[in-house]
Amino acid sequence: MSKRVVSVMSLFVILSLLAACAPSPTPQIVEKVVTKEVEKTVIATVEVEKKVVETVEVEKPVEVVVTATPSAEEAEVAYKRNETLYTSGAAWGPPSDWNPFITWSKANTSGTIGLVYETLFLYDPLADKMIPWLAESGTWSDANTYDLKLRQGITWSDGQPLTAADVVFTFELGKYAGIWFNPMWKWLNSATALSDYEVQFKFTNPLYQEWDNNLYNIAIVPKHLWEGRTEEEVTSGANENPIGSGAYLYETHSEDRNVWVRNENWWATKLLNLKPAPKRIVDIRFSSNNVALGAVIKGEVDLSNNFLPGIATLAEKGYVQTYFAGPPYMLSANTAVLFLNTTKKPMDDPAFRKALAFAINTPDIVNVAYANLVKAANPTGLLPSLEKYVDQDVVARLGFSYDPAKAKKILADAGYKDVNGDGFVEAPDGSAIALKVTCPFGWTDWMEAIRIIATSAQAAGINIQDETPDYGAWNTALTTGTFDMTLNNWAGMSNTPWTLYNLLFRHPIVEVMGSGNFGRYDNQQIFDLVDQLAATPSSDEAGMKAICSKIQELMLTEMPVIPLWYNGLWAQYSNLVWTNWPTEAADTPNTLPSTWSGYWQMGGLLTLTTLKPVE
Repeated sequence: MSKRVVSVMSLFVILSLLAACAPSPTPQIVEKVVTKEVEKTVIATVEVEKKVVETVEVEKPVEVVVTATPSAEEAEVAYKRNETLYTSGAAWGPPSDWNPFITWSKANTSGTIGLVYETLFLYDPLADKMIPWLAESGTWSDANTYDLKLRQGITWSDGQPLTAADVVFTFELGKYAGIWFNPMWKWLNSATALSDYEVQFKFTNPLYQEWDNNLYNIAIVPKHLWEGRTEEEVTSGANENPIGSGAYLYETHSEDRNVWVRNENWWATKLLNLKPAPKRIVDIRFSSNNVALGAVIKGEVDLSNNFLPGIATLAEKGYVQTYFAGPPYMLSANTAVLFLNTTKKPMDDPAFRKALAFAINTPDIVNVAYANLVKAANPTGLLPSLEKYVDQDVVARLGFSYDPAKAKKILADAGYKDVNGDGFVEAPDGSAIALKVTCPFGWTDWMEAIRIIATSAQAAGINIQDETPDYGAWNTALTTGTFDMTLNNWAGMSNTPWTLYNLLFRHPIVEVMGSGNFGRYDNQQIFDLVDQLAATPSSDEAGMKAICSKIQELMLTEMPVIPLWYNGLWAQYSNLVWTNWPTEAADTPNTLPSTWSGYWQMGGLLTLTTLKPVE
């Protein structure tokens, strides 16, 4: 006979919209007390829409039934709850393929690379070190020769051995124009199997930074299953029922989820004494952040990598756990940068660009738009994980921070004056200034950020209005260079500062700039420095720092882009079913709690090996 309980709880009213790329504006959080008599213990009541209250009832974790629809037919599958990890926040659409060479689609099938297909190395951004994985070691025997030694005893999930032939075959697939690492073959001459477990790579003028980055991003595929495929099948085929070497196997999928099941014969269990704790991973795509939030609080989702508004308050009250116990709660994942179109006036004037940097109220973006879930960026743009490459002396001399008085002085000194008395300065030649700062409509966090950018610039006398075109129009303007100024954050966590500076100062400048330098900043001196950085061995840390210092000197003098804040590695965990999540605490794992594509091989996989089911 169940005991009747009267429960009194806090009701969190959270007003939000779905964010397409990152966090939403600061939610309004109101607390009030409600009383409800129920048969089960009620631990939380969540208002998931403005006028609708959902009562959340949670009991001790038991076996639950979830719907996991295979591609061919629907089936109701029962998963043991204490063996199954439910995640969300990686997928933005229904799964369409499991091809590790179609990178853009992996946002919807995160886990294809990392869980199923593996890379030669992993990279730990928190410790800044490469971790041998499929490879046992890799060394430069001379300036143009890289010798790779594979681990022995690795098998594909069909039981066939993984050998040097698979590695050579995979890298040679990069000769297809449609493969993302095809440009590497401009400086890679050959990949040769010297034995079953040794591969030698020969280069002409190798780009060491890019090579190291590729070592933990190129997924190795089995030659015996791929060699009969056409170029079209390799570069754009769905690759249903993928066969990899990784810790998980594809099990099923539906429109809103991917289901992976543990590979009980995974090589790393025997060779490295590693075993992921969850038998299954069910990665769910939610219709909105409100629904995702309710699922985490109810314990239906164990790890959410969605942006969840109001999470700071929920973390402080113990409903969820985050990496940091206080602001910014999240690790920093990428840098939000304001690109300025340097082909347009007055953005072609370094003085104007510098004044704008001082005019932007970044503290309001951090504190208001993001409710302290993010940090203001270093003026160099480098993430905290790459802080050692920041020249602090350069930043002290040339860096910027919110200072509207200084912004006005820079404008005045450069000849920008309010001629007609409307409160906005005109250009030195007397022409009016009317600019737009943009982001895609629906990206509610960025919409609030550009509103702050525009209003703070206006307060300094610069006529900037915020505008939110649809994504297609925004992306076209971004890549064709027809915008005035816009936000972008495509360079994320990396083993090298070259990744960021290659994005910011991509060259040569062409008609469509699809991979960076969207503001078309044309400076051969900085281009040469970025190329010099790419060609510097990763072992030459002093050389890398010296080049970064020169890049930062030019960047902060010319100010063609304005780094503003670090977007968070959104991660909030429930401890109802799984515990031992990564946090800043010394007695917890120090890995990345992320399911995003590209992050499994930067710590996400290792996080799975340290989780513990609640007893």
